Order: sequence, then structure tokens, then C-alpha cells
Amino acid sequence: MADTIVLYPSPGRSHLVPMVEFGKLILKHDPSFSITIIISTLPNDVAGDTSQYISAVSATTAGITFHHLPAVSDHDLTHYPSIAEVPRLRSILALQNNPNLHQTLLNLSKTSNVNALVIDFFCKPAVQVSSSLKIPAYFFYTSGATALAQIIYFPNTFEETNGLKIDPETFLDIPGLPTVRAKDVFLPDKDGTGRAHKTVIDIAIQMTRSSGIIINTFETLEQRAFKALKDGKCVPYGEKMPPIYCTGPVLATGSDQKAEHECLSWLDSQPTASVVFLCFGSMGFFSTKQLREMAVGLETSGFRFLWVVRIPPPGDEFRRTLAVPEPDVESFLPEGFLKRTKNRGLVVKSWAPQLAVLNHDSVGGFVNHCGWNSVLEAVCAGVPMLAWPFVAEQAVNRAFLVEEIKVALAVTVSEEGLVSGSELEKRVTELMESDNGKALRERIKGMKEQARLALKEGGCSQVALLSWLSHLKKGRVETS
Repeated sequence: MADTIVLYPSPGRSHLVPMVEFGKLILKHDPSFSITIIISTLPNDVAGDTSQYISAVSATTAGITFHHLPAVSDHDLTHYPSIAEVPRLRSILALQNNPNLHQTLLNLSKTSNVNALVIDFFCKPAVQVSSSLKIPAYFFYTSGATALAQIIYFPNTFEETNGLKIDPETFLDIPGLPTVRAKDVFLPDKDGTGRAHKTVIDIAIQMTRSSGIIINTFETLEQRAFKALKDGKCVPYGEKMPPIYCTGPVLATGSDQKAEHECLSWLDSQPTASVVFLCFGSMGFFSTKQLREMAVGLETSGFRFLWVVRIPPPGDEFRRTLAVPEPDVESFLPEGFLKRTKNRGLVVKSWAPQLAVLNHDSVGGFVNHCGWNSVLEAVCAGVPMLAWPFVAEQAVNRAFLVEEIKVALAVTVSEEGLVSGSELEKRVTELMESDNGKALRERIKGMKEQARLALKEGGCSQVALLSWLSHLKKGRVETS
């Protein structure tokens, strides 16, 4: 029977795409494996549609099969009361999927040797299924080693701070991390139940009890965090660290890219490294007030820019005053902004081919939300960043980028949660033309080369991947 690796991502582009690309990487290095990818669906589309991407991979990649689990019905899963609830609600989804996952793996085991079940960390309940079927379970962490160190250490942080009962501005000492504030690590607990914290603690403990953890990073990028994890300095008290494998950078290869986007043609006409690119992920929504501040900052900076703008959500104060259900982007920007900046700026609605944009010679800076996929794409393109995190591990990623490896500048957010136009203007100017900005650019160019070397023959990421695959085959032989 054929050797098969089953991948089980959480819904949403930022979780599903890296794991699918990891499946492609496995096949590239060992096509004797087949890959089955389990797809679960949330009863809403807040995580971003991935159907086009899945269809493209199915049509172009032999060796990968997608299996869609039946949709589940749960009122809790139809909305997100707060970002802090995401881990818990994704765990609910995974738990409800367990019966169907069990049957799927059981059926697959009749025709294949299932060497491993690789799960997203939001899919922790799937360990119950793998354990019952005696299939080794590995976690695939879609963010970096620094963020993982914070997650693995979270049970200790919780205990050391008496249940997070400390000033949010307190600086924390977490192995493998640069200095971070408590508010950058703690999840908000608005209802006082602590459910979100308990979920993260459970996930951290379960990860340390797994057969191993695969991380979408490379050792030479996050040396301090990797060493802290490997040496067991981050584990919850009483636990042991399993093997960890840094196999990245794993990036989307563009198999679902649309036809040549207008922004790429526009970039062709711009000078080298002259354009600031602003893009904030699939869930990067701003209020009208913030969008207008950003417009002011870009206009007064005088620099060329490519800006991906998403229409504010329906609850936005200004959007509620508009009669049309899908208003034009221009409605949310200062009057005359597009006309005044048409010779040096381009605003596109909702989406741009980010990987292609970052690798274009005209792009000299990247303003982003510190999502790990965006970080890796910027590193691999050699583009310095302005760090503007929103949620989850993004603040930890910012600390890593700004303080640890010094390839980004941080924007300052006001007490009311806004980045002013003057602040954005100041930081864009610093990034694009100051000596500090030049130093950032040189450092990230060096890391671009390190990323390339990591994936080459004998590189740290390739060695880690081959070691893991060899371990899987050896384990099958020993138990057969």
C-alpha cells in the first residue's frame, strides 16, 4: 500500500494555503508519498474563500487529493464575538468534525499506509482521533518560531502572573522572545470566563505531547526562538518538548493568481524601489476614519504608493450613512484624494497579487499587519517593512521584526486606536529615505539570501524536512 500523509488545516487562507504548499514541498522531495488534505468549512466566510485556490491545486498537482468534510451546524460558529474567541471556536469546529474525520481516516487506512496526521494547532481535538487509530500526530504551526515559543510558554506565563492579573504594560521575560508587554501576549477576557486562555493553554500542552511540531520558518531567521524551543526552555511545567522541524519558508506559489493585474503594469512604469506597498491581509479592515488618516499620510509624504483598500465593515459609522450596499472605495477616502495623487499612487480594491508585487523591482517598502505569511513573503523578496499589527500573534511578530532582527519599523498607535496621518508620513519617510531605512534594507537583503539557502540542497530547512520524512518511513517499518 502507498505511503500517505494526511494534512488537516484550519479554514482560511492564512492557515490552509501554507499547509497545502507544505504538501507540495513533501512531494517535491519524496514523490513516493501521496498527500490527502482534509478540508473543513466554517458556516460563514470570515476566514476568506479558498475554493479557487483548492481547485487550482487539484488541477495542477498530481499526488494531492482534497477530501471535504460535511458541514457542521453550530450557532457559536456563525459569528465571532471577539478575536480572542477564534481559538476556542476553531477548536469547537474541529471537535464537531471528529466523527467524520475518524471515518475518513479509517477508510483511507484500508487502501494506504497513513504515516502521519499533520494538524493545524486550531485542530487540537483531532489528536483524539489519531490516538484512537494509532496514527502519529504532528502539529503544523503556520506562524514563526518566536510566536510558537510564546504559545508553548503561555501556561507558564498564566501561572507566573496569577492568571494574568498584572498591569498590561508590564514587560515579560519569555524564553526565545525579545522584550514584549503583557498586552501583546494576553488575549482579552471581556466576559471574565477565561475560556480563550484555557483553550490556548490546552493547545500548548497538547502540542508538547504530540509526535513533533513543524514550523513554517527557517532556523537562521529565528535562531534564538528555535534554540529556546529545542532546548526545552519554553515547555509548560512538567512537560517535555517533542522534536521540532523548521521547514520553511513555505510560500504560496500563485497557482490561483488571476490574470495580469493592473497594479503590476502600473509598477512597471515606476522607478526602482520607489513604491510603498500597503496591504493588510484577508481580514485587514479599517474604519473610515483610519482610512482617511492613512490617505492624508500617504499624500503628504510625497512618496509613490500602491494601496490595497478594503471597504470598511457594515458596522462602520460612516458606512451606515450610505444608501448603497457596496459603495465605491473612493467614498471612504478624502475628497479629491485619488485625483490629487493619480500621478504617483494607485489604489486597488480588496486584493492584489501580493507575492508578485513584493518581488517587483519598483517596490521599496511594505506596510503590513505582521501576519506571518506576509512577513515571510517580504523577507524572501528582500523588502523592509512598517509593522502595524492588529490581533493574535502579530504584536509578537512585530517585536521580533523591529527589535530582534531589525528589518522593520513600528508605527505608533494612539490611545483611541488610530495611526495618525502625520505618524504614517513620518514612518514612511524614515523607511524610504533615511539612513535607518537603508540599514533595514541591507539587513533584509541578507535574510533573503538566507531564505534561499535554507531550501537548497543541504540547507537547514531541506535537511529538517528530509529528516522528518525519513523518520515517518522508519516508524512505519518498525510498527508494520
